[in-house]
Amino acid sequence: MSCVLGVEASLSGRRWTGLSPDAERHAEAIAQQTGLAPALARVLARRAVPAEAAEAFLAPSLRELLPDPSSLRDMDRAAERLLAAVTGRERIAVFGDYDVDGGASAALLLTWLRALGLEATLYIPDRIDEGYGPNPPAMRALAGAHDLILCVDCGTLSHDAIAAAEGADVVVLDHHLGAETLPPALAVVNPNRLDEDGSLGHLCAAGVVFLLLVAVNRLMRAARRDGPDLLGLLDLVALATVADVAPLVGVNRALVRQGLAVMARRHRPGLVALSDIARLDAAPNTYHLGFLLGPRINAGGRIGQADLGARLLATGDPHEAAALAERLDRLNSERREVEAAVREAALAQAEARGLDAPLVWAAGEGWHPGVVGIVAARLKEATNRPAVVIGLDGDEGKGSGRSVAGVDLGAAVQRLAAEGLLLKGGGHRMAAGLSVARGQLDAAMARLSELLARQGAGETGPRDLALDGVLMPAAATCDLIAALEGAGPYGAGAPAPRFALPAQRILFAKRAGETHLRLSFGDESGARLDAIAFGAFDGPLGPALEAHDGARFHLAGRLEIDTWGGRRRPKLRLEDAAPA
Repeated sequence: MSCVLGVEASLSGRRWTGLSPDAERHAEAIAQQTGLAPALARVLARRAVPAEAAEAFLAPSLRELLPDPSSLRDMDRAAERLLAAVTGRERIAVFGDYDVDGGASAALLLTWLRALGLEATLYIPDRIDEGYGPNPPAMRALAGAHDLILCVDCGTLSHDAIAAAEGADVVVLDHHLGAETLPPALAVVNPNRLDEDGSLGHLCAAGVVFLLLVAVNRLMRAARRDGPDLLGLLDLVALATVADVAPLVGVNRALVRQGLAVMARRHRPGLVALSDIARLDAAPNTYHLGFLLGPRINAGGRIGQADLGARLLATGDPHEAAALAERLDRLNSERREVEAAVREAALAQAEARGLDAPLVWAAGEGWHPGVVGIVAARLKEATNRPAVVIGLDGDEGKGSGRSVAGVDLGAAVQRLAAEGLLLKGGGHRMAAGLSVARGQLDAAMARLSELLARQGAGETGPRDLALDGVLMPAAATCDLIAALEGAGPYGAGAPAPRFALPAQRILFAKRAGETHLRLSFGDESGARLDAIAFGAFDGPLGPALEAHDGARFHLAGRLEIDTWGGRRRPKLRLEDAAPA
C-alpha cells in the first residue's frame, strides 16, 4: 500500500497509509451509486459497507440490530427469576464493579426497579480493601438480608464468593472472559462464556443488563403488564459502552447512537450535573463520554468512595446529583496528580527495561491501584504494545493491563493465573486486571511477554496512521463534517475518519497550557482552518510546528465542528504532521 503524500516517517515517526486499491474502487462505486460525498464514500469503503447497504448503515435501527436476548445462555432463567423477585416484592441487591461500566450497569437496574416501586440495595466493593468483584464476606452479608443478588460487570470467576451467598439466589451479568467452569450461580449471563459462540462478545456489561431488561419487559408484556420505559435508559448503556472501550460495531453502534440522543435531552440528573461541571456545552458525543464524563465517574472508584459513580448515575434528585458531581470532579483532579507521578516513574522504568519487547511493563512501591490502569493505557498508546503497570504493597502487587488490536490480553492473563504465576487474573481482549506475589513478579511478566509474543505483540513499530483521503481546507466544511458524522458514532473498533491536508502554510501557532498547541493554517487559495493539537509538546509535533519559520507541512487529523461563542465553524484536531 502506497503512502499518502509520500509520508514514510512523520514527525511522530508514523507512516501515513490510505485505502487499498480495492477499497478505492469500492469508494468510487459507493459515490456513483448513492450520490454521497466522496469523502463519506471512502469512510464507508474502509468499513467494507456495500453500496446497497449504505443508506441503512447511515441510519442504524436499534429495532433491527438488537439481538434476541434469549440467544444468550441462562438469559431466560435470569429474566424469569428477576420478574419473580419483582412480582413477589423480594429483597434485591445489586453488586457492581467500581468502574463506569459497573456503575452504569448498577444504575440501569436500580432505575428500572425504582420505576416498579422497588428500592434495591447497591453494593460496590472498595478497590483497595476488597478488590475487584464479589468476595465471600460481602456476599455472605448480602445473602443474609436479600433474596436475590445481581452481580453486574463481575462474578464470572467468583466461585468461592458466590458459593458463600447461602440462602439467596445469585445472577451474574458480565462480559469478562469465562473459565472452563462457571460459579455456582442460578444464572451466568455472559457473551464471553466459553460455551457461547462469541457473536455478542463485543457487548459491555451494561449491554448485557439492557438485554436482560428487554427480556423481562417481554415477559411482562406476555402477562399483560406494562414494563418500564427502556429507551430512556440508553444514555447509561452508551456511556458504559464508550467508557469501557467496547467496539462500536453491530448493535453497540446503534445503542451508542440512540443513547447519545437520549443524553442530549438532559433528563438524567446525574449526567446533567456532571456535564455542567465538566463544562460540556454542546450535544454529547463519544469524545465527551470517554474523556470528560467517564474519568470523573471513575474517580470515585479509583481514589475515593467506590459507590459515588453508581449513586450519581442512579439518583433522581438534582441536589444530590450536584453534590456528587462536585465531589467526583474534585476526586478526578486529585486522580490526575497521582496519575502524573506514577506515569513519569513507570515510563522511566519501562524505557530502562526496553520499549521494543512484546510487553511493556513497570511495577513500583506504593503506586496507587486506582491509577495503574490509566498509566498502562498511556504506555500502550506511546509504544503500540500491550502494557501492564503494577503497584506493589507488601508481598503482593495489584496491576492492570491494556492491549492493542489483535492481541488478547485477557486470555493470556487468565492462562497465567491457571499456571499459578498469578494470584488471580482475568479480563477481556483489551484490558485485564491481576494480582501477583512479589517473588513471582519477574517470572510472571516474562511468561506473559512470551504468551503475547505468540499472538504477534511486539512485531510492529509505531502504528501507521490510517487516513481516509486528502482534503484542501476549503473542502472541510460544516456540511461535510455533519455528513461524516452520519457514519458514526466513532470510537473503539470504529476509528473516526482522518484526512491529510497537503502542503499547508502555518499562519499562527501558539502553545496552549503546558502541552497543547493552537494553530491556524491555509493554502494558496486563501482558505484558512483552525486546529488544536492536544499533547503536542509531549513529543516533537509541538516544537516543530511552533518553530515553523515559514516552512510548509502536510497536516493530518480529524475534522470537527467548533461551536465556541455560538458560531459553528470547521476545525481540525491535529494528530500528526510531516514536512512538505
